[in-house]
Amino acid sequence: MASSMGGMFPGQQPPTAHPVGGPGGPGQPGFPGTAARSPGSNTLVDELEASFEACFASLVSQDYVNGTDQEEIRTGVDQCIQKFLDVARQTECFFLQKRLQLSVQKPEQVVKEDVSELRNELQRKEMLVQKHLTKLHHWQQVLEDVSIQQRKPTDLPPPGPLAFLEQASASLPPAPLKPN
Repeated sequence: MASSMGGMFPGQQPPTAHPVGGPGGPGQPGFPGTAARSPGSNTLVDELEASFEACFASLVSQDYVNGTDQEEIRTGVDQCIQKFLDVARQTECFFLQKRLQLSVQKPEQVVKEDVSELRNELQRKEMLVQKHLTKLHHWQQVLEDVSIQQRKPTDLPPPGPLAFLEQASASLPPAPLKPN
């Protein structure tokens, strides 16, 4: 992947020299996709890839697996991770600089991107509003149904003195007929 992006950073100054690797660094036999890189031809993407591979290699290296000094292992892994984070920050800085150059050279492009982002956000919020409206209509219908059910008993004529017995007997099953 990095080889296809090698020309992506024309005129880039090589980053400050960091020792890449440590135990199990890039180019370790048996680690897929690693090859010896000449220090002068490294791009920022190559450095990022190499430091990422070094992080993995340090975690699976036989030196660390068989090692008994936990502090030495922790220090080596921390160094590899710190190297990766440093190169990741450099990469982020590079892209932020390119973004700044683009905004100066082509401000209309930045405005187009902002408009596109705002449209996407507006569409997402419209969908959210529709979802809430659907729920609102559902609960309004439930509330209306409950309100109608509560009104039904009041619409009936006032109960007489035997209304309770009439309701109770209505819910009973019919009595069996006695033969004469």
